[in-house]
Amino acid sequence: MSDISTTETVGWRAWLMTDAPGSRTQARLASLYNGWLSFRSNPMAMAGLVILLGLLFTAAFAPLLAPHDPFYQTLANRLQPPLSDGHLLGTDSLGRDILSRIIYGSRITLQIVFLVAVIAPVAGLLVGTIAGYTGGWLDVILMRITDIFLAFPRLVLALAFVAALGAGIGNAILAISLTAWPPYARIARAETLTIRNSDYISAIRLQGAGPLRIITKHIWPLCISSLIVRVTLDMAGVILAAAGLGFLGLGAQPPSPEWGAMISEGRKFILDHWWVATMPGLAIFTVSLAFNLLGDGLRDVLDPKSGEGS
Repeated sequence: MSDISTTETVGWRAWLMTDAPGSRTQARLASLYNGWLSFRSNPMAMAGLVILLGLLFTAAFAPLLAPHDPFYQTLANRLQPPLSDGHLLGTDSLGRDILSRIIYGSRITLQIVFLVAVIAPVAGLLVGTIAGYTGGWLDVILMRITDIFLAFPRLVLALAFVAALGAGIGNAILAISLTAWPPYARIARAETLTIRNSDYISAIRLQGAGPLRIITKHIWPLCISSLIVRVTLDMAGVILAAAGLGFLGLGAQPPSPEWGAMISEGRKFILDHWWVATMPGLAIFTVSLAFNLLGDGLRDVLDPKSGEGS
């Protein structure tokens, strides 16, 4: 039985690594497989992937993994140190278990990351490709708007939007998305300017394809790889921006176990009860580092020239 399985594995590997694919599907699968082999050879990137998979697992099974109710308050157990009375990471000023709150806080972090990763790159891709393909006055207007957004520090601009929209996790996500799209627009425009005058775009245009079809079917797919790398590398900044808003009381509101808000609460006890702020801070550090490691690995796979330059 094992010999048959080994033979099938070798056969699939040879089919994926052939130099002469027999179909478009085989070519795409072979490209994905070769990319995975290249990514797997980078131990730091794999470490980042493992950490993020662990985050996904933690968020998905938070009710099973959390040892206590993250909202349950017991003032008799307030500010307990780590490894005391069944509290692995200690308790906060209201006696709530810090580990349980960090575990449930991973859901908020993933919610922010996912929604920003959907909104900001899509908006940037639309603005950048339209500006790069059409050119002229529309390009000038869209890029000057982009420059205005880039002129302000992201966190300061996010604070302004949240102040206008009101505190809350939904408004914080919207504010971060509104400040995160300009770099994606710049990347998409640069890619479009490189592509739009190429020979195969001219051939497609001669066949009768309109601007909408050219942009969506032939320019967007070539911009995706650059945007994926940028999104992954930007997620650490998104997490820090969300934590900053939570720290200032403009993000997720109490008693929500958001990591930035937990640090804000713990700063009052940082000298005598260091674990209250340190534990969620370590969670932010670990997840941010994982996104950076994953982004570096994806950049080496999707943009080999960048990897060689570094």
